[in-house]
Amino acid sequence: MGALTTFIQLVGLNGMIGIIAFTTFMFCYKYSVGIFDFIERQTMGTRTYILEKAKLLFIELNPDHVTYALLGVSVGAGSLIFLIIAILGKWILGLVLGLIVAFIGFKIPKPLIDFLVTRRIREYQDQMVDGLTLLSNGIRAGQNINAAIGMVVDEMPDPISQEFNLMLQENRVGVPLDECFENLAKRVPTQDNEMFVASINILRETGGNLAEVFDTIVNVIRERIRLQQKIETVTAQGKFQGYTIGAMPFVIFLIFGSSDPQVFEMMFTNPIGIISLIIVCILDFIGLYIIMKIVKIGDT
Repeated sequence: MGALTTFIQLVGLNGMIGIIAFTTFMFCYKYSVGIFDFIERQTMGTRTYILEKAKLLFIELNPDHVTYALLGVSVGAGSLIFLIIAILGKWILGLVLGLIVAFIGFKIPKPLIDFLVTRRIREYQDQMVDGLTLLSNGIRAGQNINAAIGMVVDEMPDPISQEFNLMLQENRVGVPLDECFENLAKRVPTQDNEMFVASINILRETGGNLAEVFDTIVNVIRERIRLQQKIETVTAQGKFQGYTIGAMPFVIFLIFGSSDPQVFEMMFTNPIGIISLIIVCILDFIGLYIIMKIVKIGDT
């Protein structure tokens, strides 16, 4: 400790600032590519990610509108919370909550768009049995694969109708049918869909009875759905316990806070109390996340 004090006295404050600045510069220079990639992913990369996922949902978005929306739900919402609480005279609390709201507002669009894409994939998965049955019946009736796909487009609802219709549109503009099916597998990356696409592409090259293969795939999908439903039933209790444990701190806080509000006043006005609340919330969400990971078995 004494050696450090002597070194600071010899170098001086300006020298220490220069050393720190030079060290920071060298660190940023060495890892500049990674730093800029991280900044791009957290700024414009978020907009690009949302636009790419929106295409999978067959939703056309204006890039400028997405940018304004991201700024509104992050910086705009955080600034509004800060101003409202600051008007009440609680500047520190307003600043902390404003930063939290801004951070959550900027981070929430990705999980939200992922949820919508996952829900669409599950809906497609649930429709595959009926869709492949229609394909099989159409081929048995003497139709070619394009006509059978058109029958699925006409008879089935979205999203399978949209996906199969996109395949037909791609084929009409000159894209080979094999590539159209491969694009379908990329847009809807499920094991059943990949098996369906691989079976069609192989049988179209080598020859075979597509109708029988579709019937086999339908039986496999039915068994997979039955097994998945059984797993969800078994893990439902664990999920409920996880949600209950995650909600308990907030419920207890509301009960005690409503009965004696003065006891918890320091939690919102004192910096230590605010930091404690933030840590408690972070630990609670981490625990809930771990519990959900434990009870989750496999993917649909």
